[in-house]
This record gives sequence, C-alpha cells and structure tokens, in this order.
Amino acid sequence: MTTTIASSLTRPAMSRSSVGLALALLSAASFSTSGSFARALAEAGWSPGAAVAARVGAAAVMLAIPGIAAMRGRWGSLRGSGMTVVLYGLLAVAGGQVCFFFAIEHLAVGVALLFEYLGTVLVVGWMWLRHGHRPRRATLIGASVALLGLAFVLDLGGDSRLDTVGVLWALGGAIGLASYFVLSGDGEGDVPPVALAGAGMAIGTFALLAVGALGALPMQVRFADVELAGRQVSWLVPVVGLSLFAAVIAYVAGIGATRRLGPRLASFVGLTEVLFAVLFAWLFLGELPTGVQFAGGALIIAGVAVIRLDEGRTVADAVR
Repeated sequence: MTTTIASSLTRPAMSRSSVGLALALLSAASFSTSGSFARALAEAGWSPGAAVAARVGAAAVMLAIPGIAAMRGRWGSLRGSGMTVVLYGLLAVAGGQVCFFFAIEHLAVGVALLFEYLGTVLVVGWMWLRHGHRPRRATLIGASVALLGLAFVLDLGGDSRLDTVGVLWALGGAIGLASYFVLSGDGEGDVPPVALAGAGMAIGTFALLAVGALGALPMQVRFADVELAGRQVSWLVPVVGLSLFAAVIAYVAGIGATRRLGPRLASFVGLTEVLFAVLFAWLFLGELPTGVQFAGGALIIAGVAVIRLDEGRTVADAVR
C-alpha cells in the first residue's frame, strides 16, 4: 500500500521532470546558436559589446507585451521579487556575457568555456550551503563525468596558455552562469518565466549601455550586409537570430526548465549546449566533430543521466 501511494505521488513529479528536461534541451539548443550569429556580426565589424547589447535589447522589446500579458496585473509579485529580477538582469543576462567576451580576449575560447561551465559546480555548492541540499555520491560522480566530457568536447589539446586576467574574467562568467540557474529557480510561481526574462533583459540592456557610455565596453556597429551560412544577408538577420533564438527562447525555456528540474540538474543539462554547438557547426559549416568530441558527448550524456536518476531517487525518498 505504501509503495502504491509513493508511486502515485511521484508520477506527477516525474512528468514535471520530463517537461523540464525537454525545456532544458530546448534552451541549450537555442543558446548554442549564438556563436554562429555573433560570429557573423563580428566578422562584419561589430564589437562584442554591441552584439550583446543588440541581442538583449531586441529580446527585451520582443518580450515586453508577452511579459505584461503574463503578469495579468499582478504587479505586486514583480515588486516583491524586485531583487531577484535586478540580480537576474545584472548577473545572469549582462554580467556573464560581458565577462565571457573579456575572457576570450586573453584565453582560447575552449579554455574560457571550460572555466565558465564550472558554474555548474558553483550551483551544487550553493544549493548545499544555502539550502542544505548535500550532493549524494551519484551526483558527484555524474558531475565529474559530465565535466570530463565537456573538456573532451571543447578539445583543449594544443598550446593553450593560462592568462591570469583571462582566468579571472572567465570565473566571473562562471558566477554569471551559476546566477542564471539559481535565480531562474527562485520565486517559483511568483513571476512568470516570460516576465522574469523580459524584465531581466531590460535591466541587462540598460546596464550594458551604461557601461558602454562610460567607455568600458566598446560599442562599435556596422549596418551593412553580413555573411551567414555562406550567403550575404542583412545585418538584421543575425541580430534577430541572436535575440529571438539565443535570448528569448533560450532564457524563457531555461527559466521554465530550472523551476521544474531545480538549479542543480538544470545546470548540468545545460552542458549539452556545447553538443548542440558542435552539431550545428557540423550541419551548417561542414565542421565534422572529432572522435574525441564524440566521446566527450557520450560522457556528458552519461553524466547528466546519472544526475537525473539520482534526483529521481531524491524525489522518491522525499515522499516516502
């Protein structure tokens, strides 16, 4: 009888987890498109700061009406979550991206990404210290396997020197990534995902423009045709791609996923972003993944699977 009751209670949780997993994969796939769109703008003369500002600014405009509609007049909940929204805009939206772009001025992209994705470890530590969610052995094993797979996918072989300034910027990016998952899961039910993403994008845009106005972040743009997927297209195409796919869909889906999976599991599912990036490079640019990258992808999937199974056991134990 007890087993039957526990099973019936865990079914909704598992269904919720399945939806969360689908949203997390959608978010990771959407985020992975940013590299192709951003590279097209960079090769056309756009500075990284300008590309990021255009990305989050256009996303804020796209999310304005849906965000207002989603609130349904419940502005008190938005004010009550004001600190979460502000931190989300400053850390999860603007801060993480700016830190990463500064990091890659001093480090190889693969090395900078590896440091940035240490944010998943920071999420585990935060959930332990702040909420008492001590990671079990299976979670630690899964995390180690997934991070090892990440190193393989990024293919870090070669002469990659470590610059102290670059490492510090990359660790700032890791804090931004961890903030994204922690804040996305905060205040469940208070602020709808589309409203949180929209408000965060607006705050992030103002922060980026302010830093640009102070001269700390170059804002160089060039309104000319750019090359994307081997074709000449308007500069608006990559800007819309960055804002719609790599911002609106990515952030809204990511918030929904984190509220269903929890920050810890969602952050490790987010590692699949690098797999999608490799896949898109293969499909659109003809860049065939190496055997090491294929092996790394298998390790990431295996590690995430172990963590998800361990999270499922935690839910089952909680309802017994």
